[in-house]
Amino acid sequence: MEDDLPTEYDVVVVGTGMAESIVAAAASRIGKKVLHLDSNDYYGGLWATFNFDGLQKWIEDSKAVNKCADSNVDACADVEIQAGEKFLKSTNEYSAVENIEETWLISNDADLPALSSKDTQTENADENEESGSGENSNDEKTNQKEHVKHWTIDRIKKEYRRFNIELAPKLLFARGELVELLISSNIARYAEFRAVSRVATYMENKLAQVPCSRADVFANKTVSVIEKRMLWQLLISCMEQGAESPEFDGFRDKTFHEYLESKKLTPIVKHYVMQAIAMATEKTSCRDGVNRTKHFLNSLGRWGSTPFLWPMYGSGDLPQYFCRLCAVFGGIYCLKRQLDGLIIDEDKCKAIITGKQKITLKHLVVGQSHLPTELVASTGEQKISRGIFITDRSIMQGEKENLTLLYYPSEESHQQPVTLIELGPTTNACPQGLFMIHMTCKRTKTPQQDLSYVVEKLLETNGVEPNIVRYPTDMHTQTVSPDKNHQQEGDSNVKEVNQDNLKPRVLWSLYFNLPASDVKLNDSSPNNIHLCSGPDLELDFDFALNQAKTIFTTMYPDEDFLPRAPDPEEIVLEGDEAPGPKFESGPPEEGETQDEEKEE
Repeated sequence: MEDDLPTEYDVVVVGTGMAESIVAAAASRIGKKVLHLDSNDYYGGLWATFNFDGLQKWIEDSKAVNKCADSNVDACADVEIQAGEKFLKSTNEYSAVENIEETWLISNDADLPALSSKDTQTENADENEESGSGENSNDEKTNQKEHVKHWTIDRIKKEYRRFNIELAPKLLFARGELVELLISSNIARYAEFRAVSRVATYMENKLAQVPCSRADVFANKTVSVIEKRMLWQLLISCMEQGAESPEFDGFRDKTFHEYLESKKLTPIVKHYVMQAIAMATEKTSCRDGVNRTKHFLNSLGRWGSTPFLWPMYGSGDLPQYFCRLCAVFGGIYCLKRQLDGLIIDEDKCKAIITGKQKITLKHLVVGQSHLPTELVASTGEQKISRGIFITDRSIMQGEKENLTLLYYPSEESHQQPVTLIELGPTTNACPQGLFMIHMTCKRTKTPQQDLSYVVEKLLETNGVEPNIVRYPTDMHTQTVSPDKNHQQEGDSNVKEVNQDNLKPRVLWSLYFNLPASDVKLNDSSPNNIHLCSGPDLELDFDFALNQAKTIFTTMYPDEDFLPRAPDPEEIVLEGDEAPGPKFESGPPEEGETQDEEKEE
């Protein structure tokens, strides 16, 4: 049975995506009565993060035919519609996930030969080591790192709780708008982040680390002294003067690439600035390129060696931080509650229908997943191609595990630049010994076609042999597969394979297309309906945050947007005793103050 909800609200929010959750928190924070609904049984919508088991269910649900069309009509059959009112049925066609393809490139346990007693012992020893229950000496643990370890479908599924897999991974600039909002609103107390440790670029047919600070620039051995000075002067110009500076006169209507060409920079310096710092294409305007560079530089030095932060447990946790704040200030949450339709009266949305209830409202904030077709002017063009890969090693070998960002520019005119984020076990994205790689680009064809040129360049997708050797030189528990040239039986040179030349082998992959983020309402839509888009193509959350700010300002132009929330110990509810000492034998004697009692 559906629980009956109160029937009148200031704001009803449908969908728990990023923008929707921020608006819900902001409205609740200023004392508005908020109802927050989601037809899913999880938070985040298309921004969600899942463990491996949850992702499997999401894949099945996304492939299944949605049955809401007929059920919505039945659910609304008993709802009374007044004269002059119009009912618009909710749909989900603007949130459809397409071209989902999951592939395993490893075997099942049943397909493997039986383990020998020695293999069984080392497998058990490794499990004890990971769980912390082993009592082996350091020498024994070192020996265990050389054992043959089997990654199989069953084993990965068994460790499903160790995965946090995102539908729309994003990073935060250390001095970006969202970080400042999390701090100023005191929502940061819910959050946990880790600094991105490495920004990479693909240069001269190999991956290289981008120098992100003055010390890194001058320590870089691939750049000459003259190039270092050119690079540093250019960065200072972008940082201190900005896009409005006279320095950029004559280039305001030109591209950032044309501006860099005018500075007579060397190819290496142009590469670093264009592809690693500004993350721009040859079509990026000079203004945007300078602003991107300034944004990058402005966030350096706050936390870690790069400008970026990663939300621990995934980007899907961020909407939940705002939902938590909304609930603290009285917002009502109801998951697994479908929006069936809207009731429109002249130029206003008067109410929504959910189940057998009619709920009245002053403002409706709705994600594109639930929009009636009658309200949509444009279905958008900014669709997204996504690829997620579980691999057996990092794309760049290092002495420690790194959280890596790579911007891979298009190589041909029909291709799109790809943003790659690689996560290791310390980010809680995957179990020890595995890595998670996320690739994202604008959709032009299928996700496999859009991402293929980067996948082929960086990953090995020919399948993985059952035995995966953990190399003794490995300093951060990544695992690698033996090179095929060293697969002969009895070959003792397996451990001498040059790991720098090995691509990560893909154990599992998932491709899919996310819907466009630029869906637009038509001009005749009621002015108290506010649209929240899904994930966009940008690296950070600024699009969703700015959309939420605009919606809130439209609804409540005279109110502050997410002022600081008090800590729990600062809250005194009406009727609570005033803060101070408690007296077991009753209140203090007449004329005796609490301060005097405390001093005694």
